[in-house]
Amino acid sequence: MPLYDYACTRCGRVYEVRHGFGETHEKPCETCGAPLQRVFNPAPVLFKGSGFYVTDSRRSAERKSEKAPEKPKETPPASGASKSAEPAA
Repeated sequence: MPLYDYACTRCGRVYEVRHGFGETHEKPCETCGAPLQRVFNPAPVLFKGSGFYVTDSRRSAERKSEKAPEKPKETPPASGASKSAEPAA
């Protein structure tokens, strides 16, 4: 069974109550008798591996910028064009 947190609406005291998913806790606060309200806590998240931090993305960007830019490929001359630079006489 899961463990839930309930806080008193008047004095703020927090109780941990273990009950089923479909059940609710209807008992009042033991200290002041005010009704209890369920407290929703954020779920813990653990990031493992690469790609989750700013430094990870910068490292991969630096690697890409370190590579020399590719030179454009020269297009081969057309089949009918002569290869010599001098005009024929």
